[in-house]
Formats: sequence, C-alpha cells, structure tokens
Amino acid sequence: MNAKTVLPAVAMTAVSMVLTLAVVVMWLGTAVPWMVALVVGLGIDGGWLATLAYERRLAAQGDHSTPVTVVGWAFGAVATGVLVAHALTSSSSAAWLAVSWLPLAAKALWLVHGLWERTALTPRALESIRGIQQEARDEAAVARARLRADAATEETRLTAVTGAGARVARVQAATAVTLSKAWSTLETARAGEETGKALTSVTTPVTPGVTPRWELPVWGPSEPVRVPALEAVATDSDDALDVLVEEIRTSRTPPLSYREMSARFRAAGHSASEVRLRAAWKRVAA
Repeated sequence: MNAKTVLPAVAMTAVSMVLTLAVVVMWLGTAVPWMVALVVGLGIDGGWLATLAYERRLAAQGDHSTPVTVVGWAFGAVATGVLVAHALTSSSSAAWLAVSWLPLAAKALWLVHGLWERTALTPRALESIRGIQQEARDEAAVARARLRADAATEETRLTAVTGAGARVARVQAATAVTLSKAWSTLETARAGEETGKALTSVTTPVTPGVTPRWELPVWGPSEPVRVPALEAVATDSDDALDVLVEEIRTSRTPPLSYREMSARFRAAGHSASEVRLRAAWKRVAA
C-alpha cells in the first residue's frame, strides 16, 4: 500500500529535478558559463530535495514543521517559475508550459503521501475494523429479518382473530334469529285463548284445584314484578271473584291486561279455574 503513493512521488520528483536542471543549463548557458548554470540548477534541485528530505524525517518522527514546509513550497515555486520563464522565451512555448507544473505536482504528490502515512493503519487494526463492520452488518440484517418475521406473524394473528370474530358474529346472528322465531312462536301459543283451556284441562286432573301458571322463559336480565299485597279471599261466588279481578285489574294505570291480571291473581295465592277467571274478566271489563 505504501508503494502506491511513494512511487509516483519519487518518479515525479526525479523527472522534475532533471527537467529543471536541463532548463536552467540550456537557458542560462547562453548568458553565463555552463558551470554557473549547472550550479544554479543543482542549487534549486538541491534545496527542493533537502527540504523534502527534512520533511520526510519529521514525518517519520510524527512531527511537522511549518517553516520547512513553506521553504519546500518556495523551492518548488522557484523551479516552476524558471520553467515558465523559459517557456515564455522559447520558440515552442506551449510544449514547455505543458511541463512547467511538474515541480509543484511532485510536491503535491509528496503531500498526498504524507497524508496517507498519517492516516495509515496496521493490518491488525484494519482486520479489526472489517470485523466490526461485518458484525454491524450482520446485526442489522438479523434485526431486519426479525422485524419482518414479527410483522408477518402479527398480520397472520390479526387475520385469524378477525376471521374467528366474523364467524362468531355470524353464529350469534343466526342464533338470535332462531331464538327470535322461537320466542314469537311461544308468545303466539301463550296468547292464544285455547291454550289456557287446554293446559287447564290437562293439569287439573293431575293436581285438583291448581291451575298451572305458564310463563314465557326469561330472555336476558329481568327484575321480579312486585305483586300487590292482596289478602286471600274466598272466591267461591262469582261476585267475590269479580270484585277481586276488578281490584287487581285496576291496580295500575292503564288497567292490566288479562294475562298480567291472571299472573298477579295466581301470584297472590288465589285459585280459580281458567274458565271462571276469564268469565269474571269479561264481566268486569265489559
């Protein structure tokens, strides 16, 4: 990994130094002795290389010097200025300007290499980072899978509960309809005039003197109806029975129906056949 940044910087430095030395010797060689031009070129390259070497030494020690960095960039700027000046006075200016940026480019490559060194990690640290990242990805994947599974399970549960609730509602509705029909049938049978006579004729021989009390089954909560405290009186005569029936019938406003009156009559402990009781009702209600 180190070679990926240091080799381009070394190559660019070598090309820049050779190009700077050649340009200085060719450009100044016509005005001064070539030995002087060679010294000038080596001085520029030497100063550039010396500051670079010192920067590298400080970087190896984990240190940094701003003045040395400034001097290094100054030597690079001088080398680039020499190349630009030579290009402007040469017949092929474009070609020389195209390579005049090489000293600064070499300096920039060494800067990149220094940044890489300051952020470089050991293979062990990189392996630990990769392990941590892989563990985080695994945990995230497991969490996503768990969330998807929980969502699917909850959806299935809600679907099952909703379906069961719908089935229970349908069964309750059907049961309510059936009970309503049965209740209507019982009410019709109980309200029929011939039903009481039939029950009386059946139960009287079994229990003499007792008229059966047939009430509809209670559907839902109900409260017992308080029966007026009526003293048991003799009902042997029709007049006494008429007085008692009239008293029970008019005990509430509006007057009670025959079914309600009959229920209260028998709840008070009185006894009379259904035929006599109905006849008395007809006489007092006429």
